[in-house]
Formats: sequence, structure tokens, C-alpha cells
Amino acid sequence: MKKTKIYGLLAVACLFVSSCTDDLNTEPKFELTLEELLIRDPNAVEGLLSRMYSTFALSSVSGPGDSDIAGADAGESPFIRGLVNLNDFTADGMKNKWGDNGLDQLTTTKGWNSNNKFFKYVYDRIYYTVPQTTNLILILKQKVDVPNEDQYISELRFLRALSYYYLIDFFGKGPLINDTNYGAPVPVAESSRAELFAFVESELKDIESKIAPTNTYGRANKAVVQMLLAKLYLNAEVYTGTARYSDAATYASKVISSGTYQLESNFTKNFRADNNTSKEIIFPLIADATNSQSFGNTTYIVNGNLNSATMTLSTYGATEGWGGHRATKAWYGLFGANAASLATSTDIRAKQFWLTGHNYEMTDYKEWTDGYPSIKFTNKNSDGSGAITSFSSTDFPLFRLSDTYLIYAESSLRGATTGNVAQALTYVNQIRTRAGASALPTLTLQNILDERGRELGLEGVRRQDLIRFGRFTGGTYLWPWKGGVQAGTSISDSYKVFPIPASALQANPNLTQNPGY
Repeated sequence: MKKTKIYGLLAVACLFVSSCTDDLNTEPKFELTLEELLIRDPNAVEGLLSRMYSTFALSSVSGPGDSDIAGADAGESPFIRGLVNLNDFTADGMKNKWGDNGLDQLTTTKGWNSNNKFFKYVYDRIYYTVPQTTNLILILKQKVDVPNEDQYISELRFLRALSYYYLIDFFGKGPLINDTNYGAPVPVAESSRAELFAFVESELKDIESKIAPTNTYGRANKAVVQMLLAKLYLNAEVYTGTARYSDAATYASKVISSGTYQLESNFTKNFRADNNTSKEIIFPLIADATNSQSFGNTTYIVNGNLNSATMTLSTYGATEGWGGHRATKAWYGLFGANAASLATSTDIRAKQFWLTGHNYEMTDYKEWTDGYPSIKFTNKNSDGSGAITSFSSTDFPLFRLSDTYLIYAESSLRGATTGNVAQALTYVNQIRTRAGASALPTLTLQNILDERGRELGLEGVRRQDLIRFGRFTGGTYLWPWKGGVQAGTSISDSYKVFPIPASALQANPNLTQNPGY
């Protein structure tokens, strides 16, 4: 059990945050206003900040059966579940067999529309967090003084920027709610992808010098802010039409040179219940089987990849196997062209899959035994110890150092003036040799894409990577069940962003639908 938790239940029993409503600017309602609460007890800011961090990991601090999002399924609507659904199941490496309406369209990259509940859940989660953090920022800036106030404001601004980063990536546009227009009596105007990008960039650059260089586990520090900037700049050409690879390399270098993080000698430790002791994880989203329960955090990943029909659940610390998720050969094929070569690979990342009783080819994505379940994430400690529980205690590594190395390497190969290709090769080979793979003599962009696939599968980045490499839409690169066809087929460029949910369009007449939907 982890000793340090940022997502505790709020100590003030009278504090209740209202759920998301059709009005994105609705001010949260409390029996005590936030201002009154903080005047009475300045230390309550810790609980309020904790509440904002929890929006990325839990359905609600009230427990796994409740959701912050009005009308949403508590198990389906948490952020991590949305991240996996939208960035992994829509891409090449992972598929789901359940056939649920909405989820099935994601796993086959077919039939996307504005009524898909999984788009709505992520969009609503973003616009739950943005107004809440903004409200608290304004109170701290204008109405109440608390000790260490600048640090709290910096962390809240980071969490708001993180929400907007995912809005930029997933939907490409939306209302920009900030310190100047929060609580406006009319719906906020739509902002473009470039405008949102500029806001996130300016916020992160401003708080970079203000936020603490170190912080308690699970909270943002300077390196966390720098890592988000590196990721923003890595994808800048997609988001704005202007490449920013030199900036991406610069900020990746800042994270690396901080000396705070290092590659874990044991790759698998990053995905076990004791990963809170990993030296590699830069920013985790915390899970705990007792204190931070959710059906939509790593519980979704662990349990979703297990099925007692072909696997022993207790080996992975789980009491339930939901029998839904399996990898495809687009992921495990990076380690071996067939089952035999995959099984004999010296790369320890090839062991991220359960092979027994399953087929290498995914002839039918709705057949459990077609494709290999991923056992990358488990609910056991890295030494095999640990309890068997209904919920996962494995934190989700949203940012980790190997991704930083790969950002630096890709940016260098794409011409970053602040990068060095020789250093990039060193970083990539450190990742490979850690995994037991042979060192590469030279680097190509294809090497980088493949290495990101091997290293970062099921970590919520794959769709983003394929878009950046020009492999997601069209027919240049096909994977199993792309476009709903077993061998894969071309899909429209409109799928580079998701449709704006119909409920958002109805709530705010200033919003317009993305092309193609």
C-alpha cells in the first residue's frame, strides 16, 4: 500500500462540488462558498487542490459509484479510461471486444459521430476541471490569502493547462475559459486550436519559474511543467501548422538535465503497484485499492485485459477479469513476426503479452482468443508480492523519462537546432539496452515510431504519435480492423480530431462542428 496520497477525501464534510451542467460557466455550489471556507480554514486549500488533481484519476472523490459528470456512468467517464479509449483503442495496438455502442466505433475507427458518449465523457471532464480550477485560482488571487499561495496557484494553472492540452489534441477547438471571462453571463466564444495552443504555452512558460522544483508525490513540479511543454511543442506542427521541434528538444533536455529522474533498471516496475517508488515516473495519476478507488483508472486497464477463461487472475493481483482488451500484431509484431519469434525475443517488453490460448492473428476482434491480452499493467508489486483486490493500486504514469528521451530523439531527427543526433541515439539505445534489445547503429524516424510503440504502448499516446507521423488516417499504414476491416482500410482525414459532442453544441451556440462530422 502506498504511503503518500494526494487524492484523499476532503476533510471538510460540508464541501460539495456540483456536477457538470450544460452551462460550462456554472459556478460550483457549496454550503460554504470557497471564499468563506478558506477564510475560516486556510489549510483547506490542500483539500481543494487534491480535489482538482483527483479529476484526472477518479470518477469522483465520493467513491467509484459516483461521477463528477452529471448523467455520466461512473465507471465509464473517468479521465484515464477516456485517454485509453481515445488514444489507444482508436490506434493500431489495442482493441476491445465488448461491442458496446460508442466503444465499438472507437476500436474500429468507423462510424464516429457527435453522439458517441465516450467523446462526450472526455469533453465534459475537461470542462468540469477547467471552470473549477479557474474559480479557485481567482479566489486565491483576488479574495483570500493562504500560505504558499503562489505554489497552489501554479499547480492549479498547470492542471487547467493539462486539460486544455487534451482539448487541443482530441477536439482541436473549444471555449477558452480563463481568468478574464470566468462567470460570463453569455456562452464563451469558440477558440481555435492555435489560440488554445498559445494560451497553454503562455501559461506553462509563466509558471515554469514559479512552481516548486520539487514537490510531494503526485503533484506537479517544474519538470512536470517542462515535460508538458515538450509534449506540446512535439505536436505543434499538427496543432498549429508550425513545427517547434527545437523547443521540444530544449524542454526535453531541461527535464533530463534536472537530474531528478532516471531510467529504472527494471522496466516493469513502472507498471506495478509499487511504481510510486519508480525513479522514472515524472507525473503519475494515483490509484489505490482502498483510498482511491475507480473503475476507470488502471483498474480498467488491468481488469480489462484479464479473463479467467484463459488466465489466472490472482497472478496479476485482481479479483475480476473483464475479458475485453487485447493487443494486435501492430504492437506485439514489433517484437516478433510470429508467435514463436515473439515468445523467444530477448526484449523484456515482448513479455507484456499473454500468449497461451490466444492467436497471433486477430481474425475477429470480438473473439477473446484472437490477439494477445496485455499484461503490461498488473496489480502486483515489482517483486511479485501484493494483495489481490477488486481495484488497482497501480498508478498511471502519465509522464515518464523514457518518453522524454524519445521526444528529444525525434525532435533531433526532425532538425531541432537544440538537439544532437548522436545524443539522441545514445538515449534511444539506453531505452533499448534497458529492455534487453540490441543497440541501434543509427536512427531513423521509423526507428523512433517503432520504439515509441514498443516502449509506450497502452500509455495513452499512440493515436497522437500516428497522427504526427502521418500514419493515422488514409491508407499508407493499415492495421487490424482499421476502418472496420480485418486487414485494415483507409479512413478519412477528418478522423484526426474527434467530433464536438452534440450536447456541447446545444449548450453553446458559439461552437461549430469539426469538418467531416
